[in-house]
Amino acid sequence: MRRIRAIQNTSIQNGELVIISGVKKYLKWNILKSLRVRIILLVILVGIVPAFVLRGVVLSSYEKREVAMRTAEIQNQCTILCNQLSDANYLTGETSEVLRSELVQMSNIYSGRVMVIDHDFRIQEDTYDMDKGKTIVSEDVIRCFQGKGTSNYDAKNRYIEVTSPILDKGAEKSVGVMLISVSTDMIVDSVHELDERILIVCLTIGIVAVILAFSAGFVMVRPFQRISRSIAAVTEGYDADYLHEQTYTETMLISDAFNKMLGRMKVLDDSRNEFVSNVSHELKTPLTSMKVLADSLLIQKDVPAELYKEFMGDLSEEIERENKIINDLLSLVKMDKTANTLNIKSENMNVLIEKILKRLRPIAATRNIELVLESFRPVTAEIDEMKMSLALTNLVENAIKYNKDDGWVHVSLNADHKNCYIEVADSGIGIPEGAIEHVFERFYRVDKSHSREIGGTGLGLAIARSAVVMHRGAVRVYSQVDAGTTFTVRIPLTYVS
Repeated sequence: MRRIRAIQNTSIQNGELVIISGVKKYLKWNILKSLRVRIILLVILVGIVPAFVLRGVVLSSYEKREVAMRTAEIQNQCTILCNQLSDANYLTGETSEVLRSELVQMSNIYSGRVMVIDHDFRIQEDTYDMDKGKTIVSEDVIRCFQGKGTSNYDAKNRYIEVTSPILDKGAEKSVGVMLISVSTDMIVDSVHELDERILIVCLTIGIVAVILAFSAGFVMVRPFQRISRSIAAVTEGYDADYLHEQTYTETMLISDAFNKMLGRMKVLDDSRNEFVSNVSHELKTPLTSMKVLADSLLIQKDVPAELYKEFMGDLSEEIERENKIINDLLSLVKMDKTANTLNIKSENMNVLIEKILKRLRPIAATRNIELVLESFRPVTAEIDEMKMSLALTNLVENAIKYNKDDGWVHVSLNADHKNCYIEVADSGIGIPEGAIEHVFERFYRVDKSHSREIGGTGLGLAIARSAVVMHRGAVRVYSQVDAGTTFTVRIPLTYVS
């Protein structure tokens, strides 16, 4: 039992560790996604990184400059001493105490070691008196015997080594080499002292950068916080005031986009309310008429057959009107739901329009309206046959309904290399100029009393426009009162989703 409990406790602890680890990981990434944190980090990096890079560059440049100056100074002193040694025939004649004292003095001044080497690579003079008489063979000494002085800086061991040739004054050839090794502890100490001062400056810059970073982070993010609060307010209801955040170009663009979205949402909300109101009104009117007719039949006793027949006919008309409204509403809802699921196929537009006109010619014939198709060329387009038929049927049917007796409806079909053009023109009653921009709105009717006599629901043009827009097309209307109306439809020959 103890072992089982221990295993359970371990599992629980492990589970807790996993959860805590996941929370830490989430918080870490969530913090890094914050714009404020990114601005703070960016300003800190921009302030501190260049300071430390500059510190390294300054220290390196200072060290190189000091080494170069010390090396040049030593080379000059070596050249002077080599010339004196050459004039005095130091390597071939007797040792001069004066020259030796100068070598020791040079060694003391530069805290270094001076050696004089003859042509047999034997050390003739050593200011440290350690290797005198020994042989030394090195690359620098050999090169110096060839007449080329050398200089090397060993940063790791902190010394500068310089070789200078001692020339035979008569033969102008190297008879010896002066080798001097100088400690660079003073240069290193100077670099360390300079590094401490630069480090203080870098730390000061770092503190200032952190203060500026946090200030910039909080100040620069405030406009976005105000925008966030305004957008959050939309979830609680539309605010009457629009967003005006002009701090940055980006916030101006966001404000403009937000205001457009808010305006669009208000329009949609108003349109939705209006739509519900219109639907309620349109459905309520036939129901009210049917109730009145039904009540009249129930109240009256021994209703004559002719009056009963008239009442039943009126009731049937109201039921048919209700049925038309419901069918049109279902067509709109179905079209909105299937906006992205078109059944696109290549269709012969000439044949399609001819079928539509064939179905509608009997209706046109009842008022002696001429219904003609003018096709300029065979046209094939990629469309959803059912939805496009519904759109064109509504346009042609409206042209017949709102026409004059003995009038005409001309349907023309044409195309270019990109689009198919369909025009439905009639000789009807026309549309007032102020109503043209509203004709595609749902339930909008120019003359409600006249539309009621004809039997329109106010949804036909809205259905037509929705179907055309779903095909990436456009529909326009041109009209003049008592002179007729023309609807033009443009549909791409090739559908692009």
